[in-house]
Amino acid sequence: MLTALQVITTVSVGLMVGVEFSVAFVMNRIFNALPEDSDQLARSHGGRMLGAVMPVWYISSLVLAAVWAIAGWHYEGTGLVVTAAGLLIVSVIMSLLLLVPINNQGKTWTPENRPADWKEQMNRWDRYHYVRVAVIIAAFTLLVTALT
Repeated sequence: MLTALQVITTVSVGLMVGVEFSVAFVMNRIFNALPEDSDQLARSHGGRMLGAVMPVWYISSLVLAAVWAIAGWHYEGTGLVVTAAGLLIVSVIMSLLLLVPINNQGKTWTPENRPADWKEQMNRWDRYHYVRVAVIIAAFTLLVTALT
């Protein structure tokens, strides 16, 4: 049973890392290259779509890591899992305090109602997102290491 939990947790966090890495280093670069208002429209749509899915994914991954840490408390590698869970907590706190407020505004913007500094706000979101991606990559790396 513990092995199944370990695999499910690692795959869940790994897929989340893949999605967030893709947003940071692929999708946003594609969006930035789009003509005229397309960048802002794409980001707004992405904010609505991923904004509905990612909170569940982040919390589920954190819960899975916590359950793994508790269930495997007496096994080697538990310290790595606890640290990974701590990093996932950091990613959730970062999301709630830094990224979600910007995303909640951005997902309602249209070319007609967006603020004059919308690009600056998106750049700030991107910078926070890069840090969050690094945090969840570190958590994933620790989970993978705990498997060995």
